[in-house]
Amino acid sequence: MQHDFSIPTRGQGLYEFTREVKAWVSVTGFQDGLLTMFVRHTSCSLLIQENADPEVQGDLSAFFARLVPPSSDPSMSYLRHTYEGPDDMPAHIKAAMMPVSLSIPVRSGTPALGTWQGIYLFEHRDAPHQRQVAAHLS
Repeated sequence: MQHDFSIPTRGQGLYEFTREVKAWVSVTGFQDGLLTMFVRHTSCSLLIQENADPEVQGDLSAFFARLVPPSSDPSMSYLRHTYEGPDDMPAHIKAAMMPVSLSIPVRSGTPALGTWQGIYLFEHRDAPHQRQVAAHLS
């Protein structure tokens, strides 16, 4: 069974969509299986991360912004792909460093996530986007 999730973003940051995933899995009728998710873009990522304390998402965003600054930063002067804006090539670099797909076991009709785990799209671009995540449950 397959499904596409559409996730609106408002710029860089983590966007949790665990609730939507759990709701879809519950209506499929699958009790046990494997959920595979794949983001269909080259400037964002997928993560399983803590969803209890929002400071975790803020710290992750701050860390990756510091690790890979915009192309307008002097330390990034070596970049050549800059015509789509100072956030574009750094977004591609971040997406190359982080997962673009996830595999999650499904048990008793629900994703087998840990107590504090959530599913996130990590947007690496400054502008709002409508991101697509393809899901396959088998």
